[in-house]
Amino acid sequence: MSIDATLEAIERLDPGLSAFTDVWGEEALAQAGRTDPELPLAGRPFAVKGPTGIRSYAARRLTAAGAVAVGATSVPGPGTYWQTWGLGAHGPTRNPWRADRTPGGSSAGSAAAVAAGMVGLATGSDGAGSVRIPAAWCGVFGLKTTNGLLPSPDRTGLASAGVLTPSAAGARVYLRCVLDVCEPVAPELPLRAVWSPDLGFADTDPEVAAVAQAAVERLESAGVVRTADTRPVLADPFDAWSAVRGGRPSRGAAVRAENDRRLDALFDGADVLLTPATPNRPHGHDGPGRDVYSTALTWAFNLSGHPAASVPAGFTSDGCPVGLQLVTARGTDVSLVEMAVTVEGGLITVRP
Repeated sequence: MSIDATLEAIERLDPGLSAFTDVWGEEALAQAGRTDPELPLAGRPFAVKGPTGIRSYAARRLTAAGAVAVGATSVPGPGTYWQTWGLGAHGPTRNPWRADRTPGGSSAGSAAAVAAGMVGLATGSDGAGSVRIPAAWCGVFGLKTTNGLLPSPDRTGLASAGVLTPSAAGARVYLRCVLDVCEPVAPELPLRAVWSPDLGFADTDPEVAAVAQAAVERLESAGVVRTADTRPVLADPFDAWSAVRGGRPSRGAAVRAENDRRLDALFDGADVLLTPATPNRPHGHDGPGRDVYSTALTWAFNLSGHPAASVPAGFTSDGCPVGLQLVTARGTDVSLVEMAVTVEGGLITVRP
């Protein structure tokens, strides 16, 4: 999509979705005119997460490859303790599939902008599920990279850079730009997979679990995965994640070490761990409700550092997208994206 077409789409669609806080139309057009046409992403538009996103490592690498930032996407606004929403220039960010529901967060605007077709790539960051949750709820692809793989301003080490694209194939472009070495290899099928609807502790919505499990069964029928009979059980990471985020990592060290041990053992015999990306469907703009943690299935991997992604898996009966989370061994980001491309090819997602 050209810069002109992107800006037209934002002008037409964003008043209804409020995915952007700022749009840099004149600057984007001027930059596109100055870009070396020989660069690999010459003139390709992209969006950045939040007001500081343009300064992120990933945004700088994309720009160096010729891509053009067209605006900053919404993140949670002030005055709320829950982060699964966004506040854009036109009010709360709305889910493109269900305007009465949130797109998830904190990469809310990035997911909504990609889902609505305003941009084909948007940066994100993920400290507890902040890329994977909005990807799942907006029906797009979202990648959290291995912790520490790319520079991050988060001193706790929980947050990793990420990207949101319409499909996993779009994330190949991102990795080629942000990594010094990116040599994709087609995965050997069937993938050795382990499936869990709850990781042993999450209170997963039965319909969300059923949609994700049905996706896994389609992948088995297509010969993409072969699932083990075992069901992984992790210790609930809530207290450990909270301790690290609060600057008291020693309080969560035991749980963190035990989960690392269990995950290391899992990946000794498996290529990929599959779960629903979130235990619940998108909630309304008034919040998720008391003691509802959309992060229950994601933040364990911010603690452990594993790369993880969400691919569209299907829809609940009320028209809400469901994501299937793929987790692989640390440092296997390129392989994870190739697995996700293959997984998406094995799924036929039809909206009810």
